[in-house]
Amino acid sequence: MKATTKTPIHVVWSWVRRQPPKVKAFLAVVTGMAALVLLRFIVHDHDNLFVAAEAVHSIGICVLIYKLMKEKTCAGLSLKSQELTAIFLAVRLYCSIVMEYDIHTILDLATLGTTLWVIFMIRFKLRASYMEDKDNFPLYYVLAPCVALAVFIHPSTSHNIINRISWALCVYLEAVSVLPQLRVMQNTKIVEPFTAHYVFALGVARFLSCAHWVLQVVDTRGRLLVALGYGLWPSMVLISEIVQTFILADFCYYYVKSVFGGQLVLRLPSGVV
Repeated sequence: MKATTKTPIHVVWSWVRRQPPKVKAFLAVVTGMAALVLLRFIVHDHDNLFVAAEAVHSIGICVLIYKLMKEKTCAGLSLKSQELTAIFLAVRLYCSIVMEYDIHTILDLATLGTTLWVIFMIRFKLRASYMEDKDNFPLYYVLAPCVALAVFIHPSTSHNIINRISWALCVYLEAVSVLPQLRVMQNTKIVEPFTAHYVFALGVARFLSCAHWVLQVVDTRGRLLVALGYGLWPSMVLISEIVQTFILADFCYYYVKSVFGGQLVLRLPSGVV
C-alpha cells in the first residue's frame, strides 16, 4: 500500500492535539498575540479592522440566510441570540446616526435588516423546526446586567446622557449576544455545517474587533483610552471586546479541528461552550 504523505500543517495539528489543555491554552494565547502583531504590520489603517469585523459578521448572517432558504429549517439556531443581536445592532445604529454617521452606519443597517429577516423566518415561516426546548437561555440573565452596567458605567463624553447609556448598552450586549446560541449547541452537542460556519464567522468578527481596539490603544500609546472618557468606561470597552473573543475561542478551536479532520458535522465534547 502507498503510504499517505502528511502535510506540514497536519503534522503540526496532530502535535497540538496531543498536548495537555494548559499547553493548548498557552499556544492559543501565543497565536493570538502573533496574529495581533501580524495585523499591526499588514493593515496600515487599523480602522479597517473594525469594518472588516462588521463585514465578516454580515457574511455569517448571509450563511444563515442560505441555510434557511436551501434547507428550509432553522434547527440548531437560537432565536434568542438573533433577538439580542437585533437589539444591539438597532441601538448601535441609533448611536451611529446621532453621533457619527459613517461607513459603520451603512454596515449596521444592512446587518440589522438581514438579522430581522432571520428572526422573521424562525418565528413564522420555519417555526415547526425551531428547537425551543434547546433554546432555553434566560434573556434576563444578560439583559438585566447589561442595562445596569450601561446606566452606571458609560462614556463621559459631551453627548446626551441617553446616547451615552445607549452606546454602552450596545457594547455590553454585543459581548454576550452569542451566549444563547452557545447554549443551544451545548444542549444538542452536534452542530450542522451552516450553523458552525455562522458561529465561526462571529468568532473571527469578534477577534478582528478586539484587534482593532487593542491596536488602536497601542498606536495612540493609551491616548485613545483618555479620549473615550474617564472612570471605568475605557477599561470596560477593552474588557468587553476581550470577553466576547474568549467566549467563542473554545468553539473556534473545535471548528478548526473538525475542518482539518474532514468532518462536515461538528461534534462537541461535554463541557465545551
